[in-house]
Amino acid sequence: MADVNAASFEAFLQGWMVRQKEFLGELLSAQQQYQEGRRADVRPLIDRVICHYGQYFEEKSKLAHHNIFLVFSPPWFSSLEKSFLWVGGFKPGVAFQVVNTALRDLTEDQKEKMSKLKKESKVKERTLNDDLAKLQESVADPPLVDMARSQGRLCFSRSFMVDQGLVPSAFKEKLENLVADADALRTDTALKIMKILRPAQIVSFMVSAAELQIKIRSWGLDKDAQNADQN
Repeated sequence: MADVNAASFEAFLQGWMVRQKEFLGELLSAQQQYQEGRRADVRPLIDRVICHYGQYFEEKSKLAHHNIFLVFSPPWFSSLEKSFLWVGGFKPGVAFQVVNTALRDLTEDQKEKMSKLKKESKVKERTLNDDLAKLQESVADPPLVDMARSQGRLCFSRSFMVDQGLVPSAFKEKLENLVADADALRTDTALKIMKILRPAQIVSFMVSAAELQIKIRSWGLDKDAQNADQN
């Protein structure tokens, strides 16, 4: 069943990444129009991109319900992509790094709001880290190989991944809820960032976010392929 779930999500992800590149092309075109001084109604495009990300989280939620451990150790991700995982996804703080890289025209008011939001997000990140640590400690002799508390990562042994029966259902349910909370923080942080930004800035934010994701995936897959050829 785990293999079926993994194959199904991997197929979805491949199609999703194709659409991600298509959206990036549209966003770059809109960004070019703004740079040339040609105003365009980008709200429909922004809404479609938000919906696109929503589809990803919806499918991920379904996967987590079937097999939560695949979310923590996704076989469809490269080693590089896995190094960025925090409670089954990217850290919400990455969104602020994207803002800092993509936008140089924030007003003082925007900077103040962004700083406040970043602090609020950081507090919630720490809470989720603590919840993850407590969850591990609540299981007697858990078959976990390693957990890096500060990074919000869980690493599972191969036998543990194969036999979910080793783990109490309550533990799996709590893990699933934890990932749901982390995903909610990820999406909520991104949406609040976009509420602070003007439409043209949102486009630039989305361009940088998509480019970062695509590059990390491409570099990671290429590196894994090179390592495989050397072995």
